[in-house]
Amino acid sequence: MVHTYGDGQPDARGLRVAIVVAMFNDQITRKMRDGALQTAIEMGVAEDDIEVYWVPGAFELALVAQRLAETSDYDAIAALGAIIRGDTPHFDFVATQTGRGIMDVTREYGLPVAFGVITTDNLAQAEARAGGEVGNKGSEAMYACLHVAALLRVIDEREATAEA
Repeated sequence: MVHTYGDGQPDARGLRVAIVVAMFNDQITRKMRDGALQTAIEMGVAEDDIEVYWVPGAFELALVAQRLAETSDYDAIAALGAIIRGDTPHFDFVATQTGRGIMDVTREYGLPVAFGVITTDNLAQAEARAGGEVGNKGSEAMYACLHVAALLRVIDEREATAEA
């Protein structure tokens, strides 16, 4: 018999989540934060179990996510930012290192840390991804990290039952 897990709507009730949001490009990231909050609540996370932390820019997301992961107070973290290409190679360095840093936190702590960082060529593309015609990447990031957190909870419960 095949057993399948994680293919339905995840049950996020009882999960604690942190949202780390970059202030740089906040006309975009505030919309992403709003989408993340709405999705968390729709998935069953209690408002009292959601905490929002603001950082200066996308580059700082990983450090704050790491410190939050170290506390073991959260089941999932959504890291949200908007990196918009400019006239210098700065964009490439920030985008690459931000992604690497967030993935490192996920691997080191075994905690779902969603990469909700949009990287676009211009403001119009960013607006389209922050609640515009392309959706809300903050909402998508929250869904992803809560889906994985709920799945990890199922795995942990299976393991605990097997050991009993």
